[in-house]
Amino acid sequence: MSNDAAFYRARAEAEQANAQAATLDNVRDRCTRAAHAWEQMAERAEQTRDQRLVREGAAARARVDALLDTEMAAATAADETASVDHEWPESAHADG
Repeated sequence: MSNDAAFYRARAEAEQANAQAATLDNVRDRCTRAAHAWEQMAERAEQTRDQRLVREGAAARARVDALLDTEMAAATAADETASVDHEWPESAHADG
């Protein structure tokens, strides 16, 4: 289902309507319990979705951080390579 929480809430509303329409106490109680159970399922589905979004966000941030760290390390290595003082052989300095 594309939106479990919405489906569960719709079922809860239907069961609540059934409870209000029921003439027998046991049927009304059963429908009320079912409506409550559907509502709890909707809440759990929303909590699960929220937790998944938080985990996915944290994973995406970690990937970006790792990429930035890699780029920074590469840039630092390039800077260090470019700034190394080269020692010239003695023959290059000889008067010749």
